[in-house]
Amino acid sequence: MIVGIFVAVIFILIVAAKSIKIVRPWQKGLIERLGKYQRTVDSGLTTLIPFIENIKLVDMREQVVDVPPQNVITEDNVAVEVDAVIYHEVTDPVKVSYNVADFFAATTKLAQTNLRNVIGDMSLDVSLTSRESINTKLRDILDEATDKWGTKITRVEIQRIEPPADVTESMHTQMKAERERRAMISIADGQREAAIRAAEGDKQAQILRAEGQAESVKKVAEAERFRQLTVAEGEAEAIQKVFSAIHEGRPTNDLLGIKYLEALKEIAQGQATKIFLPLDSSGIMGSIAGIAELFKEGSPKKRVITETSKSE
Repeated sequence: MIVGIFVAVIFILIVAAKSIKIVRPWQKGLIERLGKYQRTVDSGLTTLIPFIENIKLVDMREQVVDVPPQNVITEDNVAVEVDAVIYHEVTDPVKVSYNVADFFAATTKLAQTNLRNVIGDMSLDVSLTSRESINTKLRDILDEATDKWGTKITRVEIQRIEPPADVTESMHTQMKAERERRAMISIADGQREAAIRAAEGDKQAQILRAEGQAESVKKVAEAERFRQLTVAEGEAEAIQKVFSAIHEGRPTNDLLGIKYLEALKEIAQGQATKIFLPLDSSGIMGSIAGIAELFKEGSPKKRVITETSKSE
């Protein structure tokens, strides 16, 4: 009896283990009945018909496939070593379980083949600077190819594109020469810019100096004109006052004659050899008296000419 009870307990545990399954949150369960797909269950507790139904769990999380390094020949016949990683997630657990036998192996081989095709159409320089373009092309190709397997390729990342050692050394030499060339160009551009700025500064300084000189000349001219106007106004005012004083004093003919003779004396003191005496201003006798006065003072011989209307 004890043995029978023990056997019954063991049988019940086996049946319970076969009939009760727990599906985790990131999993889907595929129920198969007698080897045939029956249904898909979500996460949680699932009951099965023992010994008749079986469950297959599928991980729905995003996963990564590591593509091993391989040699790829570029368009310009340079052998480079390339490796990549592929990120994918399951969209249909039924297709990924029944449409492909080994998803990881199939994806790896597919990625290697397309890596050779994509990089083989590029030169070495282009392939080294076009990783984003390569990633996009590979993702599109792999996503289309794996769609029937119930997966979606989310990202493809090229980890390494390694040229041969001699090519790498040549690239380093070329890069160094290019950097030196750029440095020389930058220095030349800087010197040219400095020369241009210096020339512009000199030009601006000359313009400012010329403007200052012009302004100074203008101010000097204005000051001189103002001075001349002031002097002229002063002389005009003086003449006006003298004229007014003479008329207000009402001079006699005798006084005017005396002043006339004094003026002739001042004229005779010059270096001129001719003296013009206006005939109509003082009369012939006044002119003769002026000439006598000149000779009386001992001045050098001068020729005296009187003005008449016709001749003499």
